[in-house]
Amino acid sequence: MINTQLSENISPNIKKILQKALDSDEISSEEALEILKVKGKEFFALQYVADQICFGKKQNLVTFVINRNINFTNICYQRCKFCSFSLPATDPNAFLLDIDQIREKVIEAKNTGCTEVCIQGGINPKVKFEFYLDILKTVKKIDPRMHIHAFSPQEIFYIAKLFENSILDTLRELKKAGLDSIPGTAAEILVDEIRKVICPNKVNTSQWKEIITTAHKLKIPTTSTIMYGHIESLSDRVKHLEILREIQRETHGFTEFVPLPFVKENPILSQLENFPLKPNYGMDDLKLFCVARLFFNNYIDNIQCSWVKLGPNFAQVSLNYGVNDFSGTLMEENISKSAGAEFGEYLSPEEIVKIINNAGKRPAQRDTLYNIIKFY
Repeated sequence: MINTQLSENISPNIKKILQKALDSDEISSEEALEILKVKGKEFFALQYVADQICFGKKQNLVTFVINRNINFTNICYQRCKFCSFSLPATDPNAFLLDIDQIREKVIEAKNTGCTEVCIQGGINPKVKFEFYLDILKTVKKIDPRMHIHAFSPQEIFYIAKLFENSILDTLRELKKAGLDSIPGTAAEILVDEIRKVICPNKVNTSQWKEIITTAHKLKIPTTSTIMYGHIESLSDRVKHLEILREIQRETHGFTEFVPLPFVKENPILSQLENFPLKPNYGMDDLKLFCVARLFFNNYIDNIQCSWVKLGPNFAQVSLNYGVNDFSGTLMEENISKSAGAEFGEYLSPEEIVKIINNAGKRPAQRDTLYNIIKFY
């Protein structure tokens, strides 16, 4: 039951939607859109319900993973308008790590207690199919227990072309070489009209869905993401959430949902005529976290904040808005930094534990699949 004081002076329809969520009834896309627009007391009621649902699932536990990012190349020809990380091969700052350099980074990750390496790179025409396999085999040779979270759906699409084979057979080959899970990135907004503007050369919505569902059928779990706060509408955000919920209803392969706010400082997208001069930050972020918690209530248990994009302080606030995971240590985070994110590329486990404690939550280290490794 919604707190009586909170339910005063809010519309009967909003109250009905929030009560549905508290009762674990599925809310519709139309209802999700309605609560994305709430303000004032209705916003505080939404926060209360999201926090209550999160508490019911997680009992005040907030998790994080000790991991390392390895971006093996920033050379890419996709030309996504929101990306500031990728460069042409002719740029003096362009790079492609060789296997020995990747090996050094994995050894360093192992020695600093990482349980996961997250490996992604640009779509580099110089990279061959065997190179992707060699990356996976190198990691497993160094530490067979290291979880490899690697290769976005866009990379999988490209690797399949190099392999000259189906998505299914490509994923089988990658799994055999050591792939454990896949980032649900390259999703951006799963509305093709928006994708044609912000990432016209990327996989379309149906291709993204095919890659993700094929991975799930092979028992390769993935994350799910949204990149929001650019030219999309609230309705577009809900359409995106609906696609993710439908996939999860069918496959149960998503480990988590990660809302990723658009970092506007450097990307070309920020210069477009129809880009809002002042993207909405703050309450809009928190509303999306809350609505995701309600919308995915019976489907995705873990909602993660991105401290790199939000900043550690605001990410801490989100822990009372339906969020139960603080992401990871993210040693050597490069992509958000390139876009103009100002919050650093690494947080130590000690810092993360302190942030979670100060939010009134109980911290715990997890592995990639949300098995608890250590309580604090």
